[in-house]
Amino acid sequence: MDRFAVMSVFVRVVETGSFTKAAVSLGVSRATVSVSIQQLEDRLGVRLLHRTTRRVSLTSEGLLYHEKARDVLAKLDATEQLFREAQPRVSGRLSIDAPTRIARRVLIPALPELLARHPDLEIHLGASDRTINLVEKGVDAVLRVGPLRDSSHIARPLGLLAQSNCASPRYLARYGQPTTLEELDDHLVVTYAPNLSGSGTWDYVVDGEARSRPMRSAVAVDNAETYVAAGLSGLGLIQIPAYDVRHHFESGALVSVMPQHQAPALPISLVYPSRKQVPQRLQLFATWAAALFERHGMLASGPGIERLSPRRREPARQQGRASR
Repeated sequence: MDRFAVMSVFVRVVETGSFTKAAVSLGVSRATVSVSIQQLEDRLGVRLLHRTTRRVSLTSEGLLYHEKARDVLAKLDATEQLFREAQPRVSGRLSIDAPTRIARRVLIPALPELLARHPDLEIHLGASDRTINLVEKGVDAVLRVGPLRDSSHIARPLGLLAQSNCASPRYLARYGQPTTLEELDDHLVVTYAPNLSGSGTWDYVVDGEARSRPMRSAVAVDNAETYVAAGLSGLGLIQIPAYDVRHHFESGALVSVMPQHQAPALPISLVYPSRKQVPQRLQLFATWAAALFERHGMLASGPGIERLSPRRREPARQQGRASR
């Protein structure tokens, strides 16, 4: 193998956490993967991986090499793509996972138009608000909303989703309309926690710094559909991408709350495993999705959340009448 091929093997081992899984995904033998990693470590003169019978993990040197290797392979792919001739037809199966409400309210209604233009394309669309393992699930890519924590994949930014602070008239009739951060001590939020772990917060931005204020909560939910339903039912304040509740604002089912203290815009990205060649159908989907989000008025303008200072969590306060 040449150096780029060996580098790709190393990155895939890190992604899968296993020599065997890496070999299967690459279509080579486990021995080939093992020899490639050993030759790489011998050439560099350092140990990159800790090996056990069940899993591998990165050494400190391996962590640094993995970061640099991903950058090198990504630049190589981008350079080759500049000179790669476009294929006349896009075909084959494309497996995508997306947040439930984006899948239901945005992607599905627009798919007939996409498939009419590309009749040989087959879309497998999963809908989930929980983080999935792309390699283990055999998914080509996932749409993710929010800051990304997994550095083992490639992420293509598609834009930023502006957020809105909302409450139902029913909730406001009981607790009143908050106008300052201090008045939030007398209020409740609906907690959104995909793994049903975590506590209620109110997120906002001050002078380019993302802040998080602890809040009391009576209800926690694990998906966006239920989160919106809880807000509509008057169970607490919610903070959600503006496009998703625009129709509720128009009908009066939800009311804007504290617009001067909006949560920071959320990045939306298409995340896919690092690989030597990104299929044209995946590139097509990424371009189509970005244009679709723009057309739906989902994307915000201005600096992204990645330019904000790290989130600062305020100390917990004594709660007022909302504490029950």
